[in-house]
Amino acid sequence: MTDVLHLSGPLLVGPDEVVGQAWVVGGRLTLSRPAGASTTTLPGWVLPGLVDAHCHVGIGAHGRVEDAVSEAQALADRDAGALLLRDAGSASETRWIDDREDLPRIVRAGRHLARTRRYLRGLAHEIEPEDLVEHVRVEARRGDGWVKLVGDWIDRSTGDLAPCWPADVLAAGVAAAHEAGARVTVHQFGEDGVEDLLAAGVDGIEHGTGLRPEVLARVAAAGIAVVPTLVNIATFPSIAARGEAKFPAYAAHVRSLHAHRYATVAALHESGVAVFAGTDAGSVLPHGLVVDELHELVAAGLPVTAALDAGCWAARRWLGHPGLVEGASADLLVLDGDPRADLGVLRRPRVVLRGRLLP
Repeated sequence: MTDVLHLSGPLLVGPDEVVGQAWVVGGRLTLSRPAGASTTTLPGWVLPGLVDAHCHVGIGAHGRVEDAVSEAQALADRDAGALLLRDAGSASETRWIDDREDLPRIVRAGRHLARTRRYLRGLAHEIEPEDLVEHVRVEARRGDGWVKLVGDWIDRSTGDLAPCWPADVLAAGVAAAHEAGARVTVHQFGEDGVEDLLAAGVDGIEHGTGLRPEVLARVAAAGIAVVPTLVNIATFPSIAARGEAKFPAYAAHVRSLHAHRYATVAALHESGVAVFAGTDAGSVLPHGLVVDELHELVAAGLPVTAALDAGCWAARRWLGHPGLVEGASADLLVLDGDPRADLGVLRRPRVVLRGRLLP
């Protein structure tokens, strides 16, 4: 049996940083040639495993799913090259995945916290404002340093998107998470409620279709990360069509947010806001779409290297996981060409996970 995997390179250790070669010894990366071991050489461009920074392992269209479905979801992400996932809310217990060396690493945000009847049925803890702080503390313990709030959703009494939480309650919930050592990210589609998020000191905004140019400098200055989930936002026209008859104002609003999606993401990037790649796979969309999301970021106007950074090096740093550095777990992709020149090579990755080349 061979002891060492030789990555003959080149290795992309950053958007503009290339090293010649590396080796995998005992599941870990080294840039120093090991002595006295047999090797197998794996040629090709090497990239850290991609990151899907917003997905949901363990949920389906109606809530929690069986472990076999969760496994299939994680495998789909892995085979698409996403070796690090931020699970932005799940109703299922997926800690068992951490013991599987053939499945991606997951950074969890506990279960969604939403207002009663103000989110997709079966996915969230549906609670009222007086219960938010208590539930935040519970989910902060369940997650891996993140809590997920549903910040806005359709209000059937007004027929349009509206904030879910009073500003003072939102601020108290964010403070409780921070006291517990967790960051808070918030589902936010519309414009109304963004000021409350900024005042509360949230750490992340998911989707962010209602982030207008006048607030972007403040979002950037506050260090708030945004995950636009453009492959999910592409479904907005069908969502609008389903709600048209009963909620015409909502349908028109959703269509407007969709129409401005690329301009919004371009403005985020140009304003210096940290943008990361996430698919929102789980409840509606299938898993394994991370490369589609990178293509969408490019379609929105991001340079290819910036889109790759959003789904690779910068995303890993943001989540506290190393890339191609000495001693790191060898979670990487070997590609037929330079992805900076052609994102299409990401469609055909050879996957090395925890130092093992997978079939």
